[in-house]
Parts: sequence; structure tokens; C-alpha cells
Amino acid sequence: MGTVVSLTVPVPHGSDEAGTAGHRLDTAVSVVEDQFGALEAQFSLFVPASEASRIVRGELSLTQASPLMQEMYNDAVGWRHRTDGAFTPERPDGALDLSGLVKGYAIAEAGRSLAASGLHDWCLNAGGDVLVSGSPAASGSSAPAWLAGIVDPADRRTLVGAYPLGGAAAHRLALATSGSAERGDHIWTVGMRGGPGRAGGAARPEFVQVSVAAEDIVTADVLATAIVAGGRATLDAVTSRWDVEVLAMAHDGALLATPGFRAPSAVQLPCAAMRP
Repeated sequence: MGTVVSLTVPVPHGSDEAGTAGHRLDTAVSVVEDQFGALEAQFSLFVPASEASRIVRGELSLTQASPLMQEMYNDAVGWRHRTDGAFTPERPDGALDLSGLVKGYAIAEAGRSLAASGLHDWCLNAGGDVLVSGSPAASGSSAPAWLAGIVDPADRRTLVGAYPLGGAAAHRLALATSGSAERGDHIWTVGMRGGPGRAGGAARPEFVQVSVAAEDIVTADVLATAIVAGGRATLDAVTSRWDVEVLAMAHDGALLATPGFRAPSAVQLPCAAMRP
């Protein structure tokens, strides 16, 4: 996936508790590194020997592929149906590319490993997609939320907003951002695929950046990509069908935001600066 992964964990009070937490953290980090490495080796199209690369070259068919590859493909097809084709597992040339789903899956798996290791409060950032658990402070009825900051695509030194994740009250634990600000127009828009009433070719996405907050990271990541690919029509469909919050930025800097992103947030250091 070629992405940087960072993990933020609050430091507990007391030497004994800190030592136990440190051991758990070291173990969890090793597991997460192994998980991301294994998925990179299997699904990356930049790794010539990966299973995904072999499928694209025609050396391996989906029916011969591993159970995980088939499961991921089936999930991607399901998302294509649910998003009316805005999210798709195929590139415009027809080649299979599951990168739009794999990173969210990897983050979700990493989150399960962190929980299984006994860590309850953490913020995991993988290339700008964030999943959290608990709080950056002590647990309890007043535990504060993590704040995920969203970087301005026109000025990477500033934030256009922040969204609270986790904590005592928030039920959304994930925030993903997709767009063209850093990697160019790498998302295949509906127009590029020659959809109904649209000419194939270099169709420019309506939004330069889209952030989606959801209960789980796979939903957030897929829907952010789908909205960039499908534009305003997909944005309207997503906000009517899913319990999510969305912040979309047009090329002229105009922002479209659901109520959760318009609500004021406390001023504090965000756990991650979102970069698509």
C-alpha cells in the first residue's frame, strides 16, 4: 500500500502500569507491522510477485486465487452495487485493483489486533485514514474524544477542520479522506469509465477532497472514494443511505458539510492530520 502508519497511545500513570502498557504496545506494533506487510505483499500492484499483480498479468484467475483475494473481491463488488457503481474494483482498462478496499481492511484488522493485545486507548493513522479506540485521556463518563484534523488541500500547513472520534459520547470511530490534492487524479471517476450519458476519458472529479466519518474504517474509506468518483450525485446518495458525516471540498474551495462537520470542535491537538 506504500503508506506511513503511526500509532498514538496515551501514557498511563505509574511505573508498573506504564511498563505493562509499553510491553503490550511493543507486541501490538509488531503484529500490526506484520499484518500490513503481509497485505502489501499480497495485494500491491507495485510488487511484481504479489497475487494481485499475477492476476492482472493473467497468470492467475480469480477462481484460482486465495480465499482472502476472493473475499475482498466479493466485498468490493458488493460496495459497487451499494454505491450505484461509484466504487469499483476494476480500473478503467478492466484490470483488477482492490487498493480502494485493502487499506481500510488492513486498518480494521490492525485495530482488532490492538484490542486483542489489551490496549484500549489508541489512535491509528494509516496514510491519513484514522481509526481510534477509547480516549486520549483517562476512561470514564467524561473521557474526551480524539480529534482528527483534516488538512487543507490548497495549503498543507493548515487545517480545514477537525472531527471528534471515540471518547465517551462519540459512536463514530473512523475518518477517511480521499482526493487528488497529493497524488493527483488517481481515483477513477464515473465519467472516466464511460458511464451512462458520460463520455469516457479524462473526466475531472467534482471534489478535490472528501472526508467521511463513520462507525468503521472500511465504510469511511470506501464511501470517501466513492464520493470523489461519483461527485454530487453520490454525495447525496451516501448521506441519505448511511449514518455518516461528510466534508467535501470543490476545486474552487467551496465546502459541503453535513451537520457533524459544521458543529464547533474543542481546540486541542488532533491525533492525526488527514492526508489523502
